[in-house]
Amino acid sequence: MASLKKRRRTQIVILAALFLTVATALVIYAARDAFEFFRAPADIVSDPPRPGERFRLGGIVKEGSWQTGDTHRFVITDFEDEFPVRYTGIVPDLFREGQGTIVTGQIEGDIFVATEVLARHDEEYMPREVADALKERGVFQDQTN
Repeated sequence: MASLKKRRRTQIVILAALFLTVATALVIYAARDAFEFFRAPADIVSDPPRPGERFRLGGIVKEGSWQTGDTHRFVITDFEDEFPVRYTGIVPDLFREGQGTIVTGQIEGDIFVATEVLARHDEEYMPREVADALKERGVFQDQTN
């Protein structure tokens, strides 16, 4: 009798573990497109995204590349590679050439079509992801040290 209870308990534990594993896998699979990963222009060149994949592109707005109007066109660079961006809408007041920015969207053809543009907060601010990507390439020096 004790052996039957022990076997039944073991079956329930195995079944519960299996259910938990399947549930976790389904949640991760369903949420895979909800994550927007950060990439620098050099990352796009070395490892192109899937067609239609949404992600965040960050770097420095290249000097002389910003064309304003109803549709803004500019180039984001990490000083190793660069990528053209198109954005329809109003850019933040602090958006400038030569400053760090992060844009959210996807690549269509050879252009990154942004749905959101984030700009620095003040003169000293650089988005962490942009600073980290530039530090990896040896072109950004943290001036707070």
